[in-house]
Amino acid sequence: MKKLLILLLLFTTQLLLSQTKKVMEPEIKKTDAEWKAKLSNQQYEVLRNKGTERAYTGEYWDHFEKGKYVCAACENVLFTSDTKFESHCGWPSFDQAIEGSVIYEKDSSFGMIRTEVMCAKCGGHLGHVFDDGPKETTGQRYCTNSVSIKFIPTK
Repeated sequence: MKKLLILLLLFTTQLLLSQTKKVMEPEIKKTDAEWKAKLSNQQYEVLRNKGTERAYTGEYWDHFEKGKYVCAACENVLFTSDTKFESHCGWPSFDQAIEGSVIYEKDSSFGMIRTEVMCAKCGGHLGHVFDDGPKETTGQRYCTNSVSIKFIPTK
């Protein structure tokens, strides 16, 4: 019986380890000094220190032109204008990111449990994703800081 329990424990442990998702490492790695030289103070605070801009103050919260949104730090394409919607939260909101463009991490800061969204290329903090987006599409709301993205209009 004891051997059976040990085998069951080993099997369960191996199964759990095989199902653990590997966290992607960003391609672009720079020192803090390099990021500070490249980014504005507000961009650095949000993208590198996981800060946030005040609601309804960012450049893109009510911006609805056709084009794409890229990471302000590395220009990785993150979202298209087709996925942007008005969520009335004060930050740019998208219902889906471009496949493979972002990475996710559990965020338990400020007494909440949320899912942080970061650029897959440079690891810059973009915002958080919530399950209160449009039900007719993905049901997700990527709540994104304007300062963490740049808009490139369709030509």
